[in-house]
Amino acid sequence: MNKCDQCIVRQLSALKALNKEQIIQLANSKSTQVIKKGEAIIEEGEVINGVFCIKDGIGKLSKLSANGRDQIVKLVKSGELLGQRSMISNEPANLSATAIADMEVCFIPKSEIIQFFNNNNQFSMNLMQSVCDDLKHADDHTVDMVQKTVKERLAEKLLYLSDTFGVNADQSLKVQLSREELAGMIGTATESCIRLLSEFKKSGLIELKGKLIFLKDIKGLKREAS
Repeated sequence: MNKCDQCIVRQLSALKALNKEQIIQLANSKSTQVIKKGEAIIEEGEVINGVFCIKDGIGKLSKLSANGRDQIVKLVKSGELLGQRSMISNEPANLSATAIADMEVCFIPKSEIIQFFNNNNQFSMNLMQSVCDDLKHADDHTVDMVQKTVKERLAEKLLYLSDTFGVNADQSLKVQLSREELAGMIGTATESCIRLLSEFKKSGLIELKGKLIFLKDIKGLKREAS
């Protein structure tokens, strides 16, 4: 078999429904590229003629607001697909995708995805489920923005970063976001995010060392998030 068969993206995404022949077809059609930290994978408004598979690294999906602020909607990691909703709907990308750590991605042309979609019912169902999951995440994000305070959102995101992406050997969060990026995740000004982080530090909930954030009191953060 080929490397695509063992790839984490194949194991965790809609691609797991592909059969042996389709996996070989996929391997022959894909192209691989390395995206450096800060570089864009997809630009908002871009027409996408395929999907990107994240083989390694972490990226952010964001939308530029009217005031020029980068609103982060979601973080993505290895095993996920990008661009499937825009490809299926034949619409330009609604969000930008940017690497926040070096990434390795594979691009699969739309023509190949459409063939799999038409000839493999389970792949079609898996792909639609993925799109539905993205829409549910967007709904949950909107509700959080309306119903939760900025302090609650910050505590929730810190816990999310720990649970989803893990911690380093020194127990700092593995994902290192700038204060501006963290503010973009919780929908507030950078100054407000910095002030709240300082409050959490004074309360003994976290420790700060430069960009590094250490979660010291998980139960306390959960109380702040609820």
